[in-house]
Amino acid sequence: MSKKLEETVAVGRRKTSVASVRLRKGNGKVTVNGKPFETYFPHPTDQKTALSPLSHYEGECDLVVSIKGGGLKGQAGALRHAIARALVAKVEELRGPLKEAGYLTRDPRMKERKKYGQPGARKKFQFSKR
Repeated sequence: MSKKLEETVAVGRRKTSVASVRLRKGNGKVTVNGKPFETYFPHPTDQKTALSPLSHYEGECDLVVSIKGGGLKGQAGALRHAIARALVAKVEELRGPLKEAGYLTRDPRMKERKKYGQPGARKKFQFSKR
C-alpha cells in the first residue's frame, strides 16, 4: 500500500505525442513501453533531451513510461515535459529551476493543416499569367 503512495504520475505532451510517467524511488531504471530506455531512444541526443530534468536525481528514481503518437523527437520532448511535471509534484522546490530551464512549458507548436485549393499548408499552386 505504501508503495502506491510513493509513486507519482504525470502526463507530458509535445506535438502529437503524449507521455505518461510513473516516478518512484529506485536505482535509475527507465522502461519505455516495456522496452529499455536505450533501446527505445537509440540516438544520444534524444536520450539527453528526455532525461534532462533528472540531472540532479540520476540513479535515485525508477521511471515507467508509456508514450503514444508522433515521432521520436516529439516523444522525447513529451517525456521531458512529463518527467519535469512528476518531479515538481514530488518536490515543490524544483518548480523554479525547472521552469527557468523551460521544462515545464508545454511546447504549443503543431503541424499546420493543409487547406483546400492548395497543395500544402502554405504552398500555392503555380500561378500562370498567360
